[in-house]
Amino acid sequence: MLKLNQINKTFNQNTVNEKRVINDLSLYLKRGEFVTVIGGNGAGKSTLLNLIAGVYPPDTGSILLDGEAITNLPEYKRAKHLGRVFQDPMMGTAANMEIGENLALAYRRGKTRGLKWGVTNKEKQIYMEKLNNLGLGLETRMSSKVGLLSGGQRQALTLLMATLQEPKLLLLDEHTAALDPNTAERVLELTQQIVSANNLTTLMITHNMKQAIQYGNRLIMMYEGKIIFDVSGEDKSKLEVTDLLKKFEVVSKGSFANDRMILS
Repeated sequence: MLKLNQINKTFNQNTVNEKRVINDLSLYLKRGEFVTVIGGNGAGKSTLLNLIAGVYPPDTGSILLDGEAITNLPEYKRAKHLGRVFQDPMMGTAANMEIGENLALAYRRGKTRGLKWGVTNKEKQIYMEKLNNLGLGLETRMSSKVGLLSGGQRQALTLLMATLQEPKLLLLDEHTAALDPNTAERVLELTQQIVSANNLTTLMITHNMKQAIQYGNRLIMMYEGKIIFDVSGEDKSKLEVTDLLKKFEVVSKGSFANDRMILS
């Protein structure tokens, strides 16, 4: 579903602040894979997602999505194929619009829009069923403004919006990092539920090593813009946090000890 071939990205080239963030990185995701990505601060994780989403282009290399070259495709043209949930629960939704209106916007992503009634009765039934599956009681609050929701409710709604059209690729950028532990666990459970039910190809960044091991069928570790560990299947299920810590210590020569990852 996704192929990245020898991607490189450097910011502030030819200046004193030059920083090579992605270093000759190649990555291949099969259809339906759920891949968790871990790494210290500055490893290039979020940059990787931004390159895939088209926020900025790679300096060299190519990106293919479902066989289509998207390396130079603008961000807005990729949007219909991608679902994305950010770390900040305030992003991804329109606070001053109702829950139903937000879902209607997501439902029409990539479609031609005209001057017809915003949310039809048929659509309302679809949205209510989807909201009911979240188990948060939002199906009875369709007319509530999204800005009135809690951070966890809003992030769950954003996740639903990102997957409403079953994207070819779902990008999750530390989407539970700003939530309290109990709420984060609930959103992760919903993530697993939605990804499994729709067989979505998913790339999830996390700083939490337990989450990286628990969720998904493949785990990738990044360091200084490179993939330094890639494990899946039974080998992944046998992993423990201590195994990942040892990997980091080897490649970083102990320099990651102060990284916030160790606090996870």
